[in-house]
Amino acid sequence: GYQAGAVAEVTSDCLKDKEVRLLRRVSAIVSNSSDEGLKRSITLAQEKGAGAWLTVLPIGSLGWVLNKEEFRDALRLRYGWQIPNIPAVCVCGKKNSVDHTLICKNGGYLIFRHNKIRDTNAAFLREVCHDVKTEPELIPIDSIRTVQGNTEERARLDISARGLWGPFQKTMFDVRIFHPNADTYKNRDIKSVYSQHENVKKRDYEQRVIQVEKCSFTPLVYSTSGGMAPQAQAFHKRIAELIAEKTNEEYRDVISIMRTKLSFALIHIVYRGLSTVTHCNVGSI
Repeated sequence: GYQAGAVAEVTSDCLKDKEVRLLRRVSAIVSNSSDEGLKRSITLAQEKGAGAWLTVLPIGSLGWVLNKEEFRDALRLRYGWQIPNIPAVCVCGKKNSVDHTLICKNGGYLIFRHNKIRDTNAAFLREVCHDVKTEPELIPIDSIRTVQGNTEERARLDISARGLWGPFQKTMFDVRIFHPNADTYKNRDIKSVYSQHENVKKRDYEQRVIQVEKCSFTPLVYSTSGGMAPQAQAFHKRIAELIAEKTNEEYRDVISIMRTKLSFALIHIVYRGLSTVTHCNVGSI
């Protein structure tokens, strides 16, 4: 028992030393490079969970597989390399690029991308929470109540559930996915962009949810590169803790599986948006 523990400790120390050396090498590359696009790509690739799809065994029954073309394009997206065969002009009439494809409402499959992540998170919640619903309609605001943000009569959020932050406590969630290399964001620190999107969601819904629904609100913000905002990280951490407690599994194993599921869900739907453009008839655009 003692020897096994000692071996495990030495192995852990070696892995930590290796990680430190690799991080130093990456930092040196970023510092010495004059390519701002490469620096940005490496920064995004270092986000927690962004590389989950690269480090897992391919398991077809779980959907953790990519064909050769998908894998190559996923790597190109990760490091900002050019993806071949993208038409010069988008179906919307604007000049096309990978970045434009991932924000264009005509070619980026924005709704499908959003709904895939919403449904993945709802599935996580159903493992440990009660009364999980997708697209719950908000209670109408009466004429004597004044709230800030979205006041539409038939407004909806993405998910509601009970039991995440406290026993039987209801929480409502709203998902947003943005592309960090869009013109609006590519020259900004990624942390500030996450903060901006979280604050927009809170401004739109938090006061109404607290005052009218009498429950809490959590914005779930993700980037197309696989990263997530602080409140989304806290959301996944809490679910992983509850699942680990319920199933008597290790927390690190549960959170790793969750990040992998999210990573593949995002890659598959982002690739679908790209392939719709790259495989279309260029002459018809």
